[in-house]
Amino acid sequence: MTRSMGRTFLVVLDGVGVGDAPDAAVFGDQGSDSIGNTARLLGGLALPNLGRLGLGHLTAILGTPPAAKPAGAYGKIAALSAGKDSTTGHWEMCGLVTPKPFPTYPNGFPAAVMAPFEAAIGRRTLGNRAASGTVILEELGAEHVRTGAPIVYTSADSVFQIATHEDVVPIGELYRMCAVARQQLHGAHNVGRVIARPFTGAAGAYARTPRRRDFTVVPPGRSLLDLLKAAEHAVIGVGKVEDLFSGQGLTAADHTTSNDAGMHATRQLAADAPPGAMVFTNLNDFDTLWGHRNDPHGYAAGLQAFDAWLADFLAALRPGDVFLVTSDHGNDPTTPSTDHSREYVPVLGVRQGALDPGPIGTRAGLCDIAATILEQHGFQERMGGRSFLAALGAM
Repeated sequence: MTRSMGRTFLVVLDGVGVGDAPDAAVFGDQGSDSIGNTARLLGGLALPNLGRLGLGHLTAILGTPPAAKPAGAYGKIAALSAGKDSTTGHWEMCGLVTPKPFPTYPNGFPAAVMAPFEAAIGRRTLGNRAASGTVILEELGAEHVRTGAPIVYTSADSVFQIATHEDVVPIGELYRMCAVARQQLHGAHNVGRVIARPFTGAAGAYARTPRRRDFTVVPPGRSLLDLLKAAEHAVIGVGKVEDLFSGQGLTAADHTTSNDAGMHATRQLAADAPPGAMVFTNLNDFDTLWGHRNDPHGYAAGLQAFDAWLADFLAALRPGDVFLVTSDHGNDPTTPSTDHSREYVPVLGVRQGALDPGPIGTRAGLCDIAATILEQHGFQERMGGRSFLAALGAM
């Protein structure tokens, strides 16, 4: 293996899709198109920097037409994993396909789950049903404040969410309860993520705080991150990447809690990350703040903020660095559903100093991202994917 000194920056716009995937009907997501539908609803969405990289070639985006000669490589990928959540999406782009979906609980968790959990934390719980996080706070927040009983709820995803008021339950105690649940949820109830959902405020004005944490199932095998770390590359997670991989495969992490903070940290790493490093960033606000809340205006503003940030970031890259922007699933804010959507995800790429980037095409399997990064860093292994490094242009 010849070790490459070029760096990789992989940025995941969590919940940003570019049109329904071939199996969207299986998930009830026909017609989903997170970016395209948002642009149509708002009468246009100008994303000039993403457009120059080729975004307009991936779906019809009113206000961002196809570039005549894109400055980057561009394509879209359908996930292979049997799920449409952050865990399976991020794992797959790091070479780990999930063929069997994590269990979901549309009718709440059974007594076999809740009884031992309540016994272990020494508290009864409220809720235990599938619900919107903001709605269930308004329904049960006052009772939680009065009794101290944590609110447990789920969604269409495989998640066990625990909400507590920061003035009632100290944040450390909430994290401890989540760790208890994570330890107990295995076997038939191997839930994908346990999520801490702290909130503050008063009845009628409860607000979730940025101190959310995800307690994820340990990855089922060696990921791209593990390979890079074993070869002594710096592997730096930004945002919730640390949680999604249970800390495995990382040499450092910055657990940022907003898009703005994540973009700032990633820009700083463009200046500071050492040769051969991989920086893996998750920008979660598209999903948590706007997709799940059906807020197309916020979603559009978030895309425009990322687009504006992009110009300065790309200028900071060093010759040979690779930048990839993609997503883990869709979350169309214009549909009645507040859940993730089964969509193609975009992939846009730049290899700093390379000539003549071209189309990546329409692909099946986010493992192609892992294969590309492995080739960029001098590995022969491809983790079941097909590299598209050549499409990023010749050096």
